[in-house]
Amino acid sequence: MKGKLASSLTPSTALLLTVPPLLWAGNAIVGRLVREAVPPMTLNLLRWTIALLVLLPLGRAALRPGSGVLANWRRYALLGLLGIGMYNSLQYLALQSSTPINVTLVASGMPVWMMLVGRLFFGVPVRGRQVGGAVLSIAGVLVVLCRGDVGQLLALRLVAGDLYMILATIAWSFYSWMLLQPKDVPALRGDWAAFLLAQVGYGLLWSGLFAGAEWSLGAPPIAWSPAVAAALLFVAVGPAVLAFALWGAGIRRAGPGIGAFFVNLTPLFTALLSSAFLGELPHAYHALAFGLIVGGIVWSSR
Repeated sequence: MKGKLASSLTPSTALLLTVPPLLWAGNAIVGRLVREAVPPMTLNLLRWTIALLVLLPLGRAALRPGSGVLANWRRYALLGLLGIGMYNSLQYLALQSSTPINVTLVASGMPVWMMLVGRLFFGVPVRGRQVGGAVLSIAGVLVVLCRGDVGQLLALRLVAGDLYMILATIAWSFYSWMLLQPKDVPALRGDWAAFLLAQVGYGLLWSGLFAGAEWSLGAPPIAWSPAVAAALLFVAVGPAVLAFALWGAGIRRAGPGIGAFFVNLTPLFTALLSSAFLGELPHAYHALAFGLIVGGIVWSSR
C-alpha cells in the first residue's frame, strides 16, 4: 500500500466495512442456535472446510508456482492461526456459555485493543480523535446492551465465554495489523480469493488440531439436520468468504485503526437480528446507539 492510510472514509469504503459486521452478527446468532448440535471447534473446522471448497476455483492463483504461499509459509501460517483458527474457534466456544449480544459487546472493545496492539507491536501512534471515537462507539454499544436502562447495565456479569471473546478480539487485532504488512507477492495480494485461500489453507491445519483436541476430550457427535446443514452453508459463505474479502479490502483502504470502529456495528446488528427472531420491533434506543456508533466512526476518521 502506497502513501499514508486514508484519513477519511468514502461511501464505498464505508460499505466495505459495514457489510462484514452485519454478516458477523448473523454468525453469532447462528453459532448460538447450533451450539447443542455441533461442538464449537468442529463447527469452525466444518465452516472453513466448506469455505475452502468455495475458494478453490476462485483463488487458483494461490496454488501456482511463485505465489509465495510456500516461501512465506510462516506469515500465512500465523495469519491462518489468528484469523481462521483462533478468532473463530474462540468465538464459537464463547457462544457455548454467553449470549450473542454479550459476545459481540465484548468484541466492541476492538478499537482499544487495536490501538494498543498497533502502538506496542507495530509502532503506530495513537491520535486523540481515535480515543474520542472509541468512547462514542463503545457508549453506543452499551446503550444496546442495557436497552436504554442503566439498571440492566449495572446488573451485567461476565462469564467464561466473555473471557474467551476477549482473547479472540486480541487475536483479531494482531491479524488486522498484519494484513497491512507489505510481505505478499503483489499478484497474490491483488487477488482477494487467492489471498484468502492462502490463509484458509494454513488455518484449516490449526482448526483441525483444535477439533482433534476437542474430539479427544469427548465432544458429542454432530446432530445432523437440514437446519444444521443450512447453518454451516451460511457461516461458510457469508461471514467467512464474503465478510473476509470485504473486510480485507476495507482495511487496506482505511487502515485497522478506522476499521476497528466498524466492528462496533456488530452488537447493534446482533440486537436487531435478535429482535427480529423474537418478533420485537426496534426501539428508540437502537437509533441512539446507531448515532453514537456512527458518530465515533466519523469522528475518528476525520
